[in-house]
Amino acid sequence: MAFSRTVSALIAATLIVVPVNRAAADAGDVFGGIVGGIIGGAIVNEANKNRAKPQQRTVVRRTGISSAQRAENREVQTALNYFSFPAGAPDGALGRRSRGAISLYQAHMGFTPSGYLNPYEKDFLLTSYHRAIAGGYQTTQLVAQSPNGVQGLLHAYRDGRVPGQPVLPAPATADTTVVAAAPTPAPAPAAPTVLTSAPTAEAATGALPNFMGGGDQVSLASHCNSVSLVTNTNGGFTTAELVTDSTHALNEQFCLARTYAIAEGEELLTKISGFSKEQIETQCGQLGAAMKAEITSLSLKPNAEVMAEVSGFVQKNNVSPAQMLGTAKVCLSVGYRTDNMDVAVGSSLLLVALGAHPYAELLGHHLNNGFGATQRPDLAVAWYGHAIEALEAGAPAVFAPGQPERTGLLRKAAMMSGDTTQGAAALPAFTVQQ
Repeated sequence: MAFSRTVSALIAATLIVVPVNRAAADAGDVFGGIVGGIIGGAIVNEANKNRAKPQQRTVVRRTGISSAQRAENREVQTALNYFSFPAGAPDGALGRRSRGAISLYQAHMGFTPSGYLNPYEKDFLLTSYHRAIAGGYQTTQLVAQSPNGVQGLLHAYRDGRVPGQPVLPAPATADTTVVAAAPTPAPAPAAPTVLTSAPTAEAATGALPNFMGGGDQVSLASHCNSVSLVTNTNGGFTTAELVTDSTHALNEQFCLARTYAIAEGEELLTKISGFSKEQIETQCGQLGAAMKAEITSLSLKPNAEVMAEVSGFVQKNNVSPAQMLGTAKVCLSVGYRTDNMDVAVGSSLLLVALGAHPYAELLGHHLNNGFGATQRPDLAVAWYGHAIEALEAGAPAVFAPGQPERTGLLRKAAMMSGDTTQGAAALPAFTVQQ
C-alpha cells in the first residue's frame, strides 16, 4: 500500500520558499509586523547566546540497578503512562523514551524539562498517581471537567482543588533543583446573579436564545480528554499490530502529537524574555487571522496547491527562516493550549512550508477530525503521507521521537481510515503509478 508520487513531489516543491527573506514589493511585512520580530527574534537571539557559551560534556557512568530501584522506576513509568506521558513498557529501565516522557511531565508542570526527576517531582508524580487510582468516580469527574484531561489531575492535586484532599506542599529549596510555585487556593464560588430590574427592550424583543446552534463542535482539548479516558481503559495506546479501529488509533496519535507540540512551545517560551505569556498569545492570535485564506484553502484544495499558497505567504514577509520557524513552533503550542484552531492550523502550515515536513501529520489529523478545518478524510491521507514519507526518508521525528514504530502505525491507520471512509474507488490518486 503506497502513497502517490504527488506526496514526494510536494515535499520537493515546498523547498521553493527559499529565500524567505525576499519581500514582495506590494505585500508589506505581515508576518514580521505581527510576530516574527517579537517571538522569533527572541528565540534566535537566545540560541545565539547559547552557542557562544563553551559546550560542556557530561559523562554518565552506567551502573547496575538494584531490584528496589528497578521497582521504583517501574512505578514511575506506570505513573507517566497513566498521565499520558508515554514512557513505554514499565520495565524499570529509564531509557530514552522514559526520559522523554519525564521531560514532557516536567514541561507540563512548569519544571525544568531535564528528563531527570528530582525528589519533589518524583514524589508528586507518584503521589498523584496513587490519588488518581484511589479516587474512583471522583477521578473520572475531574478528568471530564479538565481541559487537559487526565493531565489536569496533576494541576488539581497541586492546587488543592480536590474536595477532601490536602494541598501538596511546595518543594523545599534545599534538596530540589526546581522550585514550584506556591499552591493557589481555590477561589470562592461566585454569588448567584440576581435580576433587580426588568429585561431591557432589546433583550425582550430579541429571538429566543439558542445555545446549541451555530457554535463550533467540542473543543480539541475536550476531545483529547475523551480519547485519554478510552486509552486508559484499554490499558494503553494502540499499536500497529493491534489496529482495528483506525479512527481511535489516529485520535490517540493526534492527542499525543498535540501534547508534544505544547511541550516544545512551552520550552521555547522559557527562552523569551521581555514578553508576558498573554502578550505572546495575542501576537499568535493575529497570526491565525493573517493566514485565514491559507487556512480556508486547507479544506478545499489538494495539499500541493495549499503549500503553494503558504509559500507565497512566507515569501511576502521579510523574516529569516530561523525566526519564522521558532515563531511557528511557539504559536503552534499556543494554539493547542488555548484551543485556537486557526493559530494551530496556520502554524502547522508554516512549519511544513519551511521544510519541517513531519508536522504535516497535524494537518492530516485536523482534516480527518474536522478541528479547525472541514472534515475531509480524503484530503487528510495525502498530508499523512507527506509526513510519513519524510520520516521514512530520515527526517527527525518531532512527536514521540523515542518511538520509531509510530511511523508504521500512522501509515497503517491512515490507509485504513482512507479505505473505510472513502472506499476503494476514492484512493487511486494516492497509488504510485507503475
